[in-house]
Amino acid sequence: MWFQLLIVIVGLCLFEIISSVDNAVVNAHVLKTMPVKYRRIFLVWGIIFAVFVVRGLLPFIIVWVANPALSIVQVFSVAFSSDPAITGYVEKSKPFLLLGGGMYLFFVFLGWLFLEEKKYAFLVEGFIHRRGFWFYAIASIFLTAIIYLSLKESPMLALAASIGASAFFLTDGFKKNAEEKEKYLLSAKMSAWSKILYLEILDASFSIDGVIGAFAFTISVPLIILGNGLGAFVVREFTVRGLDLIAKFAYLKNGAMYSIGALGGIMVSESFGWHYPFWLAPLVTLTLLGLFLFLSVRENQKA
Repeated sequence: MWFQLLIVIVGLCLFEIISSVDNAVVNAHVLKTMPVKYRRIFLVWGIIFAVFVVRGLLPFIIVWVANPALSIVQVFSVAFSSDPAITGYVEKSKPFLLLGGGMYLFFVFLGWLFLEEKKYAFLVEGFIHRRGFWFYAIASIFLTAIIYLSLKESPMLALAASIGASAFFLTDGFKKNAEEKEKYLLSAKMSAWSKILYLEILDASFSIDGVIGAFAFTISVPLIILGNGLGAFVVREFTVRGLDLIAKFAYLKNGAMYSIGALGGIMVSESFGWHYPFWLAPLVTLTLLGLFLFLSVRENQKA
C-alpha cells in the first residue's frame, strides 16, 4: 500500500516538473528584469499561491465539474470521506473525467508536435513540424472519431470529450497570447507588481496541464495535491537557478510533451474501459524523462 502511494507521488512530482519547464523559463526571464525585493516576494508568496491556491483548488474544481450533482461541500468531503455513497458516485464519473482530461492532454501534445518551434530530438519531428497545417485536420478527425465512439456509450461521455477539446483551445489561446506579451514583460514599461500578477496568472494556466495529467495517475485528490505541490516547489527552484540550469537539458521540453501525449492516450483508452496497473503512468513518465535527459547530456558532450 505504502509502496503504491510512493510510486504515484513520485510520478506526479516528476510529471509536474517536466510539464512546467516552459513556466520556469518565462519566470526566470522576467524575474531578471525585477528588483531583488520583488523577486523574493514572487518566490515566497508566489509558491504559496501556486501550491495551496491553484494546485490545491483546481483538482476539486475538476472533480466538481465531472460530478455536477454533488455540491461543492460534498466534493471536498470526497477527499477525506470513506462514505461509499459519495465515493461510488465519483467512481462512476471517472470515465467522463478521464476522457475530458485525456482529450485536453492529447491535443496539447499534437499542438506542440505540429505547430511549436522546437529543438528536434528526432528527424520525424522536423518533418511533422514543416507540415503543421495538418494539425487542424488531424485534431478535427480525432475529435469526431472519439465523439462518435463516445455516443455509443453515453451522451455525457461525448460531452466530456467536447469539453476537453474546448478547454485546450481556450488555454492554448491564452498561452500564445502570453508568449507574444513576453517581450513587453521584459521591458521596463510594466511595473514590478504588474509583472508579479501576470506571472501568477500565467502559472495558473500552465498548472492546468499538470493537474489534468495527474488524473492519469490517480483520482485521489489529496495525492494529486501532494505530488503536484512537491513538483511546484522544484519548479520554483528551477526558476531560482535560472536559465543556465534549464539550458543544459535541451530536450527536456520534448520529454514533457511526449509524456503528456502518452498520459492523454492512457486516459482516453481508460475512459472506454481499458484497465492499466497503477505503476504504468509513473513508469511511462520516468522512462521518457530518462530518455530525453540522456539525449540532452549526449548533446552537451557533442558541443
